[in-house]
Amino acid sequence: MDTRGDVESRNRNRVERGSKRVRAVFAGEVVADTTRPLLVWEVPYYPTYYLPADDVRTELIVATGRSRHSPSRGEGRIAHLVLGDRQATDAVTEYPDSPIEVLRGHVRLSWSAMDAWFEEDEEVFVHPRDPYVRLDVLPSSRHVEVVVDGVTVAESRRARLLFETNLPPRYYLPADDVRDELLEPSDTVTRCPYKGEAEYYSARVGDTRVPDVAWCYREPLPESERIAGHVAFHQERVRVLVDGEVDDGGTAR
Repeated sequence: MDTRGDVESRNRNRVERGSKRVRAVFAGEVVADTTRPLLVWEVPYYPTYYLPADDVRTELIVATGRSRHSPSRGEGRIAHLVLGDRQATDAVTEYPDSPIEVLRGHVRLSWSAMDAWFEEDEEVFVHPRDPYVRLDVLPSSRHVEVVVDGVTVAESRRARLLFETNLPPRYYLPADDVRDELLEPSDTVTRCPYKGEAEYYSARVGDTRVPDVAWCYREPLPESERIAGHVAFHQERVRVLVDGEVDDGGTAR
């Protein structure tokens, strides 16, 4: 069942007050530090932070005289963030006359333009954690087999199943149950606010190569530590059988 439409409807234009301490770092300095963030769902699937202007180093903000319009948030004034010889171009947006009254007096800093973000004392990647996303990692004795071009690349009865809100389950197999001679390290690295940093592998079986089809979190964040050193595969791109039944990640539904 695809619930993403329901999520989109539920999250559109939602604003909530957060209670975590949130800090943004740019050019080696903390440019925002607040315990009063707003979580704003500009897109349906994850929030962004709007920070009280009193908790942002507004002396570093340089107006551009330009604006961008949002149907829900109104007219947003665009500015640069400048510190020393570093400039984060168009990284600041404010909605002083927003029809969403709670947004007035708040500053949106572009997540990717900052060097680092922290929730309390832990660095967070990609976007703020969504308080409505749950992540469970459960040990399973189900038989999981990964097949590429008719060849078994991994097989285990010791998988860790990761269940994440609104996403298909992922099967993380112990490294000992994966044929590492059929995997090639990739230069690809991704980051997740809930799991941390992942390194990727391509599968090669004969003349068949499936790029970036497997990944591993060597040192995951605490809530995901049970998948440390385990390898998962995109079941949408290879054949994954669970107790003999194909799991395609929902692509055929």
